[in-house]
Amino acid sequence: MKKRTILFLLALTMGFTQFLSAQQKTNNKKLDAMIVQGMKDWKVPGLAAIVVKDGEVVFQNTYGVKNLKTKKPVDENTLFNMASTTKAVVAIAMGMLVDDGKVNWDDKVIDHLPYFKLSDAYSTANARVKDLFTHNLGIGNADALWTLDSLSTKETIRRFQFANKEYPLRGGFTYQNIMYAVAGEVIAAVSGKSWNEFVQERIFKPLEMTRTQAIASNIFKAGNYVTPYLDDPEDGMVEVDYGFSDQIGPAGMICSTAHDISNYLTFLVNEGVYKSDTLIRPKTFKTLFEPHSFLGSTGTYPTNDLTKPNWNTYGLGWFQQDYKGHKLDFHTGSLFGLVAIAGVMHDKNLAVYVFANLDHAELRHAILYKAMDLYAFEDNKRDWHTEVLNLYEGFKEEQATKAKKKLEEQVKGTQASLPLAEYVGAYYNDMLGTGTVSVIDSKLQINFNDFINYNMEHWHFDTFITNKDPRFYEELEVRFELNNSGKASNFNIMGEVFTKND
Repeated sequence: MKKRTILFLLALTMGFTQFLSAQQKTNNKKLDAMIVQGMKDWKVPGLAAIVVKDGEVVFQNTYGVKNLKTKKPVDENTLFNMASTTKAVVAIAMGMLVDDGKVNWDDKVIDHLPYFKLSDAYSTANARVKDLFTHNLGIGNADALWTLDSLSTKETIRRFQFANKEYPLRGGFTYQNIMYAVAGEVIAAVSGKSWNEFVQERIFKPLEMTRTQAIASNIFKAGNYVTPYLDDPEDGMVEVDYGFSDQIGPAGMICSTAHDISNYLTFLVNEGVYKSDTLIRPKTFKTLFEPHSFLGSTGTYPTNDLTKPNWNTYGLGWFQQDYKGHKLDFHTGSLFGLVAIAGVMHDKNLAVYVFANLDHAELRHAILYKAMDLYAFEDNKRDWHTEVLNLYEGFKEEQATKAKKKLEEQVKGTQASLPLAEYVGAYYNDMLGTGTVSVIDSKLQINFNDFINYNMEHWHFDTFITNKDPRFYEELEVRFELNNSGKASNFNIMGEVFTKND
């Protein structure tokens, strides 16, 4: 009798496994079909999508091409950029050092980095290691630091002291890449190794992420990497320059592959365990995903209009919100023609990741939520691709309206107040360095820190427009101001003022 019971239970188990396998195949087919259609509608050159459920890779597919000219296909070993999904990896690295007893989340940053300084003395003295990950230090965004210069990490951090305070310490939310660079320096200070060496040894190696690069520029030596693209309203699909800025590497420069990310997601779903190896203690792992900043309606994603969450928070490298009554940890990454998205629903043992090589290919959001519906809830009711596409088409229309309004605001027939030669000179900003204006072929040109050049066309009065940046393909407005003597004294770009050196 006992033997029959065992055989009966075994038969039930086998049948249930077969059912799961059939259901998984159905889910895979539905997700694959949506991705294929989505790539056509979004014009995505190349993409990789991975789903891990209950510690097993249930979906790992690659699509399209690495480069539109060569037409070489994306494969599981093709390197994409993780962009800001890198932040979660760096938080894990810090957590490992907490486990080692070399640092505590509540340690003062200045105790590990004496040169750390913010524009607010109180925030400088009281910023904690955990604050480096939560975007609530109260200091304004300073991404121009790494888009207009190629400083060393330490000099980038030193210059950040000139970024203005916007609200009290932990009194708001301003997305802040530079603080993750600071976190990387803390990792180096307490471990005795650079942040990239540390994650290579403690994360990539044990997770068998053999192709993953912590230094983004290393992809050129590693080979098999994607080309970044942008779909411009005027020029169509354009190849943009790689915008790798390894001086802020911990904020978003890790590059990885579909194969390697599968291992990473398995580690996340298993709450810090990979192949029976506990890489980070359960209590520390849990801390990474606890809410640490409260956003309300600030700093959230446009897709909130579709998901309608009741709350929005930020953990250590993860945005968080409720979805169908469950907590979803997720994060996007966007870096000059390369995008990613990561999502984890811990109580459903489910993780999703998407790479693509098209700037703001928001198909990534549709894939994330479709995968969550299929693999966590066995729900195929919503057409996520169409909903997300329509949502962002609406934003494109808004942008087109703004562009049209800007053209209408241009005052025709005006001239610059001074001959072009009178604008020539070196202009200085404490945080962003030097912008050198010169005249080349009867046109103004501006060079920032011997790093990037822009040609400028007259717009109206003393305002000029740059050529499209080769990385993010946008025109920048440069507005000169004159002093009481009628001479050019400063210019404003990206909300920052550069003052002329006399």
